Amino acid sequence: MAFKNGFLWGGAVAANQLEGAYNVDGKGLSIADVLRGGNVNTPRVIDENGPIEGMNYPSWEAIDFYHRFEGDIELFAQMGFKCFRTSIAWSRIFPQGDESEPNEAGLAFYDRLFDCMLKHNIEPVITLSHFEMPLGLVTKYGGWTNRKCIDFFVRFAKVCFERYQNKVKYWMTFNEINNQSDVFFPFVVWTDSGIKFKDSDDFATRRRIMLQAAHHEFVASARAVAIGRSINKDFRIGCMIGFVPVYPKTSDPDDILAAQRAMEERWYFTDVHVNGEYGSYAKRIWDEAGGAPQMAPSDLAELKMGTVDYVGFSYYMSRCVSAQAVNSTPINFLGDTKNDYVKESDWGWAIDPKGLRYVLRSIDGRYNGIDQFIVENGLGAYDKLDDNGMVQDTYRIDYLRAHIEQMKLAVDVDGVNLLGYTPWGCIDLVSAGTGEMEKRYGFIYVDKDNQGNGTLNRSKKLSFDWYKKVIASNGEDLS
Repeated sequence: MAFKNGFLWGGAVAANQLEGAYNVDGKGLSIADVLRGGNVNTPRVIDENGPIEGMNYPSWEAIDFYHRFEGDIELFAQMGFKCFRTSIAWSRIFPQGDESEPNEAGLAFYDRLFDCMLKHNIEPVITLSHFEMPLGLVTKYGGWTNRKCIDFFVRFAKVCFERYQNKVKYWMTFNEINNQSDVFFPFVVWTDSGIKFKDSDDFATRRRIMLQAAHHEFVASARAVAIGRSINKDFRIGCMIGFVPVYPKTSDPDDILAAQRAMEERWYFTDVHVNGEYGSYAKRIWDEAGGAPQMAPSDLAELKMGTVDYVGFSYYMSRCVSAQAVNSTPINFLGDTKNDYVKESDWGWAIDPKGLRYVLRSIDGRYNGIDQFIVENGLGAYDKLDDNGMVQDTYRIDYLRAHIEQMKLAVDVDGVNLLGYTPWGCIDLVSAGTGEMEKRYGFIYVDKDNQGNGTLNRSKKLSFDWYKKVIASNGEDLS
């Protein structure tokens, strides 16, 4: 077998995309709770000053996992999940973010959730900050641009580590922390760091603001890792990178250099987490932005003290980049051009299974065989119920099969150390990027549309039993 016994098969979600109950049991507003719904053609609007009456905020109800989790965990258990990746909604624990004492009702909810998972022998894999920092930290402090957020996050992390130290082993600090590199996509900078740029901010200004926020997050992550290890030496604490590999559009040396520069945006974030220091190329990145982040005298030493145990990452697609496009406008520096050798999803995302093997090999070689964990991978698609109430999602099965085949090659042939695999949105939920329900990823269909209509009833898709078979065979039976 390619995968060892104990390989962590499961699924992945985020609190703000499925829990709902946005104002229940003392929860405060998060930055996700002021994101309006959009679609593939309409960007999500950010109401940074608070909700506006009459607007659609999909996270408010989501799929009501908060009140229905026992039934959903039972369905995951039927599939044979060995683990389930979710997040702790920071604003359930500290509603405004800067309180001195946590909200007991929020802590008690996650006790119930983790106990339910463990009863079904499902290992919790928990992200501390997954696009849901308290809105209060944005309105009062300016989000992660303010160094004070380091202390607020560390307090939150310490409370969670202490409370759940006997229930949770696998942790990650910040979800897809590197997404904010794309500073001309306002949604990702908002969800990563609570930053809302001015329309007049140019590329260099946006980059400088983002890099400062990221530095604060690096220090917060390192402190949290060190504290976590002092609480429970058996914790495995990782980072989480949104890994979109960037290929050169052609063999033109200029395109190859452009792709190399784009990949530095991936390594910039991963290097700090794994090596505890900025790469030598960071100076070039800082120079492009007009200056290095401000750092306290102790920061670099703290980064060294809080390196991660594994690299968690999402993989959905690859990109291509051409030097010509980058030279015409800097917005294209992370990849812009179509890859003629791969197909695309309904949302224009490249479907590139071999790119997953490329990522696994790249991380393995760069970090000397560090453990890796694929904590998101999946196909967003328009699923339709047939006359029998079944979604015949053979396209999803084909997508996942092709990616698992490349995982197996990475482990069996390339010697990659892989902890587990948790496909994204194992139950239909609100899409982060568009706010849609109709961009579906799950093995389980949830009856709800983009306008919020539906019963919220759950039903199994064709892929449900297929993935059950994959898990039962430890990845050997992909038919």
